[in-house]
Amino acid sequence: MMDAQFISDGMNALSKIDQDVANAFQLIGSPAPRNRPAGFETFLSTIVSQQISTGAAKAILGRVKSLLPDATPQGLLTVDDQLLRDAGLSFRKIEYAKGLAEAVCEGRFDIDGLAEMSDEDAITAITALRGFGRWSAEIYLMFSLNRPDIFPADDLALLVALGRLKNLADKPTPKQARDLVAHWAPYRSVGSLFLWHYYRGAPA
Repeated sequence: MMDAQFISDGMNALSKIDQDVANAFQLIGSPAPRNRPAGFETFLSTIVSQQISTGAAKAILGRVKSLLPDATPQGLLTVDDQLLRDAGLSFRKIEYAKGLAEAVCEGRFDIDGLAEMSDEDAITAITALRGFGRWSAEIYLMFSLNRPDIFPADDLALLVALGRLKNLADKPTPKQARDLVAHWAPYRSVGSLFLWHYYRGAPA
């Protein structure tokens, strides 16, 4: 479980192997835990929140959930597309959401089974769904499955923060970022949390 104790242990371990982390850790302290429930609703919420603000996503998700008889894949499939459109979902997001629900109902995507898979196998299973890239999959593994060694290298804020932390002239590419944090294993999820914390709290 990525609780405060695990994060504290991870930050102490990272500080021993990376002086830049140690220096920044002294300045801004530990990041807070961030957890989301595992399950269908979190996947649906991921689709709803793509490319819109948190506030807008929350409002649309509330309207979508009020249309469902229950927050299940079967429940979503009973709702007419136009009603979902009126609730604020684009037709593309409706396609993704219904595709997710169909994959679960037909047994092609086993949400509960992800917990038993390796990180890479779980990422492969999630990214096989339309509308889910590697970043979405990695965020699910980190926050819903509590995987300790995930680094979502396509995250812009992480790249900017890592560039600042390492005093680079510009933000690294995702590949460069993965190389720069390879030695953070097996605590790369804690390192990622710390970079988001640093992005918000560090002097530019």
